[in-house]
Amino acid sequence: MSPLIHKWPTRSQWGQFLKVLSEKERIVFFVFLFLGLASFVSLSSEFYLKSTKIVPASGGVYTEGVIGSPRFINPIYAAASDADRDLTELVYSGLMKYSGQEEDKIVPDLAKEYKVSEDGKFYEFYLKDNLSWQDGKPLTVEDILFTIKTIQNPSYKSPIRATWLGIKVEKISENGLRFELKNPSSVFLENTTLKILPKHIWQEISTQNFPLSIYNLKPVGSGPYKVKDIKQDNEGNIKSVELTLNPNYYGSSPNIPKIVFYFFKNESDLIAAFNAGSIKGSAIGSPANYQKIKKDGFSEYNISLPRYFALFFNQEKAKTLSDKNVREALTQGTNKEEIVNTVLLGQGKIAQSPVLPEIYGFEQPSKTYEFDRNKAAELLEGAGFAMKENGIREKVLEKTPSFQFKSTLKLNSQGSEVTELQKCLAKDPEVYPEAEVTGYFGAKTKAAVIKFQEKYASEILSPYGLTSGTGEIRTSTIAKLNALCAAPSKEILSLSFTLTTVDQPIMIEAASLIKKQWQELGVNLEIKTYDLSLLEQDIIKPRNYEILLFGEVLGAVPDPFPFWHSSQAKDPGLNLAGYENKECDKLLEEARQTLQEAVTKESLEKFQNLLIEDVPAIFLYSPDYLYIVSSEIKGIDTKIITDPSKRFSDIENWFIKTKRAWGQ
Repeated sequence: MSPLIHKWPTRSQWGQFLKVLSEKERIVFFVFLFLGLASFVSLSSEFYLKSTKIVPASGGVYTEGVIGSPRFINPIYAAASDADRDLTELVYSGLMKYSGQEEDKIVPDLAKEYKVSEDGKFYEFYLKDNLSWQDGKPLTVEDILFTIKTIQNPSYKSPIRATWLGIKVEKISENGLRFELKNPSSVFLENTTLKILPKHIWQEISTQNFPLSIYNLKPVGSGPYKVKDIKQDNEGNIKSVELTLNPNYYGSSPNIPKIVFYFFKNESDLIAAFNAGSIKGSAIGSPANYQKIKKDGFSEYNISLPRYFALFFNQEKAKTLSDKNVREALTQGTNKEEIVNTVLLGQGKIAQSPVLPEIYGFEQPSKTYEFDRNKAAELLEGAGFAMKENGIREKVLEKTPSFQFKSTLKLNSQGSEVTELQKCLAKDPEVYPEAEVTGYFGAKTKAAVIKFQEKYASEILSPYGLTSGTGEIRTSTIAKLNALCAAPSKEILSLSFTLTTVDQPIMIEAASLIKKQWQELGVNLEIKTYDLSLLEQDIIKPRNYEILLFGEVLGAVPDPFPFWHSSQAKDPGLNLAGYENKECDKLLEEARQTLQEAVTKESLEKFQNLLIEDVPAIFLYSPDYLYIVSSEIKGIDTKIITDPSKRFSDIENWFIKTKRAWGQ
């Protein structure tokens, strides 16, 4: 038997079929036909939606506004400029990189793997296969060696040179290299996030021409993006930089094929562009300006940076600060919550510790200094500082002189007391016109003593019924000499300090609020502000300040060593309080040298408790990084970054367009 073959009816067959149906039957037929088709479409749509998922798709343009202007899109020099660091982050790549995820871990980038020796002194890295620069040239170990040795060479004047001093690097295979450290270091891995330069581009450029090279603004990198176009105004100022995808990028290609950075002189101009719709995203430094942005259609990201701002006490410049009671009183007289709410408009957190335990998952310090003006006043009273009519507290110190007359002296005596006697007599030309200081009690000295005794006869001679001087130094003469030349002196210590900080609106506002808070304690505070570069060069380097309001930034791996170890108290160290504590030094060394996270955690928790007890600084606040982006930009999942430029660490996850894909 031949098989049954079902064929779809022809048009004429459909016509004949419909003719044999009555009008009522035809209506019923078409109703059921429509319902069947609708059911098929519905079931098909449901199946499609259940079997597919919305995923990022390539497309769209992201525009961002940045304060400043790029000069060095070059990892050797980029550290000094936000604009340079932003572009360098996208154009170049390093051995390792920040993950950009919630914990912001350090993960392989150019490296496919790395090894650390048991003693923590040797780090080996092995590159991924078939790496290349955007111009198609191969990226090799030689490029990494070249970059590091260039930074280490003082002739290039790289601002990050200090982080690479004492580190040896060598090639161990075609795709491997080894770093040798002087001491074990758990924080070295962060060094290897350094972006790498192409040797074939830069090796023939002299040290003098390195900062002048055209490649500083036309970089050849290996990162996800490359510079396509730079626009300048009539005066040569860079107004925008356009980035497009690097076709030779080894990693996952970003979904956004084009990013354009627009550069502004100040935040006011940036906000105007933002509100006009000219840019789709930007970081806003001032919380006050943040409030001026039209936020409809935008997403707000409050990203944590491991940084804190503090008041650093320089006890060498301000004697009064050497009294721990004074430092503790100033701490308890500082209303940190008011500073966060007033200056930062709530966009930040109170800081209590130099290791930011809430970011790194450490235990909170065992002791904190809560705001208590009455307690602060009690501490100052107990330290001897009384409130005066002018509203400033003062303390009177009686200083005992280093020398006093005690011995009987006469003709032919000699020694240090005779020297001091001659100095004292010489202050009065009528008594001792010769003013000779020999240390020998001769005739001239005796004659001067007689004149001295007779000048003050009522105190020296009369009590003994004498009318003429004896020329010998005894009890009554000793008393008068001490009263005139060796009397205790009084020193008045005033609670008056100079607070130095950066000439920036937020810092000035914070300093002004602190001045107001301390004024209620009886403290007079003078505020001095400087441009950042001038502050760093002329004030911070020589430690020429009494109290410094400044910020410090920790890395992905917490390392407070540069900020608090006693070896860092002088420039180029960053121990801004000149803090010295041998036990703290030991804990900081342990935390830096161990490769065990548990040991690091324990050491830094002990360190924070010891330091907070000594009160070398007042930890004020940790501001949020305020980043606002158009809601059409999706995939931003960054919670913590070590530097503002690292907001682009997970740029490959950002997207504007979407599509549906099967089997997701």
